[in-house]
Amino acid sequence: MNQPSSEKSKLDLPVSLRYKETKREKTGVFFKKKVGWLFVIVSVIAITIFNFYPMVQAFLLSFQSGMGGNLEYTGLDNWQRLFSDPTFIAALTNTSIYLLIQVPLMIVLALIFSVLLNDPKLKFRGFFRIAIFLPCVTSLVAYSVIFKYLFGVDGIINQFLLNFGFISETINFLADPFWAKVVIILAITWRWTGYNMIFYLAALQNVDKSIYEAAKIDGANAFQQFFQITIPMLKPIILFTSITSTIGTLQIFDEIVNITNGGPGNATISISQYIYNLSFEYTPDFGYASTVSYVIVILVVILSILQFRVAGEKK
Repeated sequence: MNQPSSEKSKLDLPVSLRYKETKREKTGVFFKKKVGWLFVIVSVIAITIFNFYPMVQAFLLSFQSGMGGNLEYTGLDNWQRLFSDPTFIAALTNTSIYLLIQVPLMIVLALIFSVLLNDPKLKFRGFFRIAIFLPCVTSLVAYSVIFKYLFGVDGIINQFLLNFGFISETINFLADPFWAKVVIILAITWRWTGYNMIFYLAALQNVDKSIYEAAKIDGANAFQQFFQITIPMLKPIILFTSITSTIGTLQIFDEIVNITNGGPGNATISISQYIYNLSFEYTPDFGYASTVSYVIVILVVILSILQFRVAGEKK
């Protein structure tokens, strides 16, 4: 068996020089590893201090009650309180509604937009891509306030419906429990659909066009191509966007606070807003607020595992 030239050159050296050459190579490898760890260790320390340590402290805090420095251990009282807390149940119900309606709606719209905007025959593709993506770079507070005014009693939406005869009198969208939820769902969908669309669009750019050409030759129409080629090819990206969208919706806060402030009568309050209220609006109860915050953690873990199972991913 032929040896590499580098190995042959080492064997040709005297023993002392060969030893020095080997030592120099080991030192170089060790130095590279050491420099690599120097780069990584900074991030590891930062993540540990600012992520993992607060998570552990929040978990320990969930077994305590009180405010400030007057915290006392209460065991599982905070966890038992969850099941008899009507405000928490309302927040959990509302957040679940947002999740079950908004996330699938947004994913489907993002898929449709990405397929349409991936067509090379479509004119002004760049303009449409920017127009759909632009909402996700706008200020959360700014766009929430705009939606609040759009759906106000004297807003553009009411004026449009009145002028075209769809309604006979104005609708107070933000004071009605049903319509207030609809406004929240519309606002979130408007802002984040373009964000997910970019992922699908990028993935579609890497799909071999010959696959679609072969499907056309075999007689597959646009719908068959979409469900039998596009969806399977985008499966990993769909899983990724589904999980990130789920996490984002479970943490929804800005839109609720700025559009409805949880009203009317806690009809739109989310879990994140309830955590904020427990910590800063009501009499501070950081222990119970930590307990409620861990509900989001538990939901994220459970839903992520379910999505991985549904998608057939082992990891």
